[in-house]
Amino acid sequence: MPALSGTDVASYRTFRPRAARVVTLTLAVVVLTLAGLLIAFMPGLNTGDRVGFALVALMIAAFCWRQGTVRARVDDNGVTVRNLVYTRRLEWAEIVSVRFGSGRPWVQLDLSDGDTLAVMGIQRADGQYAQAEARRLATLVAQHTETPRDD
Repeated sequence: MPALSGTDVASYRTFRPRAARVVTLTLAVVVLTLAGLLIAFMPGLNTGDRVGFALVALMIAAFCWRQGTVRARVDDNGVTVRNLVYTRRLEWAEIVSVRFGSGRPWVQLDLSDGDTLAVMGIQRADGQYAQAEARRLATLVAQHTETPRDD
């Protein structure tokens, strides 16, 4: 396999949201910190209450961490989309189009089987950055799905 040029390396970087990562990971730290302070300094809590506070804080932090780590990784063979609940691997040929119209919170892939897949790694909350990332993903799809007779 030939070495990738600087442009190729840049176009293959992982798609990650900016605002959602900062907000959710910050929220996870705040929740864990506040729960720790409540457990340590709130008088009258019995052991069950302390365990309950800790479990709820850990569940909230786990949810925030998962939301903060959504992404889409691209390589020569396709895309691996990690969303909030699941991760799915797609070959380039399975992707028909990339949509990011108004009102959509994140990029949506139209797939060859008639299904759609949200790509939470590119989120409208990121504004112009998200628009540029959607164009970059659409360009990669177009490059990898070209045929000699592109009809």
